[in-house]
Amino acid sequence: MHVRTVAFDHPDAVKLNDQVQLEYIERYGDEEGDATPLDASMFVPPKGLYLIAYDEEGRPLATGGWRTQDAGPFGYADGDAELKRMYVIPEARGLGLARRILAALEEDARFAGRTRMVLETGDMQPEAIALYTSCGYLPCAKFGHYREYESSRCMAKPLSRP
Repeated sequence: MHVRTVAFDHPDAVKLNDQVQLEYIERYGDEEGDATPLDASMFVPPKGLYLIAYDEEGRPLATGGWRTQDAGPFGYADGDAELKRMYVIPEARGLGLARRILAALEEDARFAGRTRMVLETGDMQPEAIALYTSCGYLPCAKFGHYREYESSRCMAKPLSRP
């Protein structure tokens, strides 16, 4: 397995994003998936980063990114890095890819001067909640596009310097 930096609009990123959107639709029973407004410019270093893990044959298996956020009307704090589109295809789950991508994103956000990694997931994603909890994330005040939804679960982790 190897992890590469890609653009959010790279064909492999689009393919994996389509897959995670289908999973959101199945889990939450809606027709929209995650409607958080995103575009490729949000993930361009040093204001963000987007990663894909590939297998030895070059197949995309997992993805994740972070984007810069600061204080404003959506509940973020100055210095936030927001985790977005963490996803592992079903056949590759249990291999540690999400942890590997998460660690790389945290390191990059810390290097970029961000002080806290934040994420929003939902109550129908217990695997995600368990992953983030095991990696040191704690519940925090709600923020972002889904901050007023009962099913929203927001978590945060300080990005302290080593």
